[in-house]
Amino acid sequence: MNAIDFARVNMAALAVLPSLLARWLPGGRRQGREYVARNPRRTDRTAGSFRINMTTGRWADFATGDAGGDPISLAAFLFDLSQIDAARRLSAMLGIREE
Repeated sequence: MNAIDFARVNMAALAVLPSLLARWLPGGRRQGREYVARNPRRTDRTAGSFRINMTTGRWADFATGDAGGDPISLAAFLFDLSQIDAARRLSAMLGIREE
């Protein structure tokens, strides 16, 4: 299987991050540069502690300490995937061909 260009996938995902977040985390809201949503990986009744920076892709759940630095790590976290599987799925979703 071909290598994944993580930087390329992350850059492409950042370009459309608001729409990805709306798809992955429905019911969230923009708050400044951040997207604030409930964490679907835990019993989270209200939005507030789970935040994604829409400019950088950095994300964190301040209630649990889970965090990451880019859209691939967010996809891996949300969908319980390895980093490489998340990168491959995100690449396919964004129409990026592996070289």
